[in-house]
Amino acid sequence: MPEISIVIPAKNEAPNIASLLDEIDAACAPVCDYEVIVVDDGSDDGMGAIVRERMKSHPNLRLLHHPNSAGQSAGVHSGVLAAKGQIICTLDGDGQNPPSELPALMAPLRAAGSDAVGLVAGQRVGRQDTLSKKLASKFANKIRSAILKDGTRDTGCGLKAFRREAFLALPYFDHMHRYLPALFSRDGWQVAHVDVTHRSRGGGRSNYNNLQRGLVGIVDLMGVAWLLKRRKKARASEIAREE
Repeated sequence: MPEISIVIPAKNEAPNIASLLDEIDAACAPVCDYEVIVVDDGSDDGMGAIVRERMKSHPNLRLLHHPNSAGQSAGVHSGVLAAKGQIICTLDGDGQNPPSELPALMAPLRAAGSDAVGLVAGQRVGRQDTLSKKLASKFANKIRSAILKDGTRDTGCGLKAFRREAFLALPYFDHMHRYLPALFSRDGWQVAHVDVTHRSRGGGRSNYNNLQRGLVGIVDLMGVAWLLKRRKKARASEIAREE
């Protein structure tokens, strides 16, 4: 049974997926027992065929398929449901999240005495994106932080690590991946942060634009704020039986 499940939600990332998987193996093989789950979110560029061919020589690689594109949160959720590991790591399929950051990301959850930590959120440093995307993200992060007070400067980073059972206990909704720090805190978990590097997209193009993110973000933000006001008051722990 793998200790770590690495979940990659991806759509039309045929130019990037093989090198990304190579980098994951190089980074994680010396560190832990792991599996990799690629969630093909309705791709039509042959990405799934690349993964299936690789599965012949990589027994720890798995492929899930959405017949229609359902978005990043749905991809993450499908991957976590199928995962065998109790610790989940996520990263984007476009290659912008360096897999070399994965060991640092999972370390706070594997450390002794870390039972209270539910989520480790990557925080991009030196972001390699267009100016318009960086400005839109900076504005959205300021608004989100002011309303939710989640203590996280960059919730859009795909590099995250969390406890599987804690994630599955969260209320599911589309685009929830951008609000994980607030949702984990709502359930009484500690949230740790790790600075991570960022790089330019290898090939292909982004599946989302700034307008799409902004329009759905307004509705999502108000919904999460409502959820926080009805936060869980305590998280139960089991008392050991007296012998």
